[in-house]
Amino acid sequence: MALLSIRELHKSYGGAPVLSGVSLDLRAGEVHALMGENGAGKSTLIRILAGVTVADRVEARLDGASLGLGTPAEADRAGFRFVHQELNIVPALSVAENIFLGHPMPRRFGAAVDWKRLNARAAEALARFGVRHIDPRAKAGRLGVGDRMLIRLASMLVGGASPARLFVLDEPTAALTHAESDRLFRVIDELARGGAAILYVSHRIDEVMALASRVTVLRDGKVALSAPTAETSRAALIRAMTGREIAEGHPPRLATPRPSVVCRLEDLSSGRLSGLRFDLRAGEVLGVVGLDNAGQSDLLRLLLGEGAPAGGRAEVAGRSLPRSPAEAWRRGIAYVPRERRKEGLMSGRTITANTVLPHLSRLSRHGLARPRREAAEARRVAERLRLRFQHLSQPVRTLSGGNQQKVVLGRATLATPRLLLLEEPTRGVDVGARQDIYAALRGLAAEGCAIVLASTDLPEVLGLADRILILRDGRQAAIVGAAGLDPSSLLALIYGDEEPVPAS
Repeated sequence: MALLSIRELHKSYGGAPVLSGVSLDLRAGEVHALMGENGAGKSTLIRILAGVTVADRVEARLDGASLGLGTPAEADRAGFRFVHQELNIVPALSVAENIFLGHPMPRRFGAAVDWKRLNARAAEALARFGVRHIDPRAKAGRLGVGDRMLIRLASMLVGGASPARLFVLDEPTAALTHAESDRLFRVIDELARGGAAILYVSHRIDEVMALASRVTVLRDGKVALSAPTAETSRAALIRAMTGREIAEGHPPRLATPRPSVVCRLEDLSSGRLSGLRFDLRAGEVLGVVGLDNAGQSDLLRLLLGEGAPAGGRAEVAGRSLPRSPAEAWRRGIAYVPRERRKEGLMSGRTITANTVLPHLSRLSRHGLARPRREAAEARRVAERLRLRFQHLSQPVRTLSGGNQQKVVLGRATLATPRLLLLEEPTRGVDVGARQDIYAALRGLAAEGCAIVLASTDLPEVLGLADRILILRDGRQAAIVGAAGLDPSSLLALIYGDEEPVPAS
């Protein structure tokens, strides 16, 4: 018998169905993967399980008994624990306080918080993931994205109103390194062997095939496939998600890089960066990799005009580095940030407003806005990237996370930039949209756009980059050619286990 049984789940917004008759069985001791394209209904299903969103109609049973899913408190009493894709961290609170956010804190004499016990229990939860470098007393706002995800993962292991019986993880590895992901998988296996049910939401097919016993695929709010993982295949999962045949892999290069140099760094240093030296040619894709916080974000932000060189020389299109992001956009330097909601979107504004924001001067006439032209440009981008939306005037916050990412990418590529800076451009994006994004990047490179791609997805870097810059602690360790490398070899270079062969 299923630990949790969901039958005939329905949810609509404004008359538009988001979930239609979805049924799902989650069993104790089993990892069950949930997949689907962006906008397929996965996030809505998770919010209903968490009691944040109320279903229009559903029959839910826990151990065969009827279960209400109306409030977060009911979900907590049922033993449900959640790690959502968007990281809800309170920056001003400590790591330990964030881990216990929403849970009773240990107290002394029933009154004052027992800080010693609180920090010790937080350290124990982190240690389950092999994490000992995070101080439970540190302010959470000072940590990188990967460490913030580890905090949220640790939070699901601390107490609630009832013992944990179901763990729901939404894209948990999107911000983690390979080593951190491996530790997470070991904890998931440990939780499943302890009798918990795991609902694992991911776009990464390799993870699902290796980790999950069963998989359910949603498409357009309905169950398109539900089967044991051993009885399906990568091709079947992609077909169920997209409704069409999609060839995996990366599209071929459409043109070779041109001789003209778009970006040149000569022994550049700035902040924690040092020893940066490379030429980036028009139409070339330079991958940037390293361990977490090795300087990838610092490099992109420096090229965007945040900060100034402390030594060495730097040029972009024959001029010095921009002095601000606004100047960078005017000069044709576009940027896709790692954290779309925090850095890339105006959540209350429309899809159109978010798409055309840095292009308003070009789209206006004599300083006056041209709403029809703005909407036409936004629609062109939406169609090219297969954006799922109801109308262009809807607030961007109503889109799924992956579709929000497409808006950010569409804004950056609306006009062909001279230099495109990408940080985790396909984070939380489904397999079909990835192919659309990759094709768009190939097209931009063929038009002469130079691209700097910082990503923890090593197959993505290897599939798109001409050369790869390896950073260690802010220093340039090497630049190698991507041809002939595989993910294992690149990972060994990142850790310094192999000697790199310099790229020509």
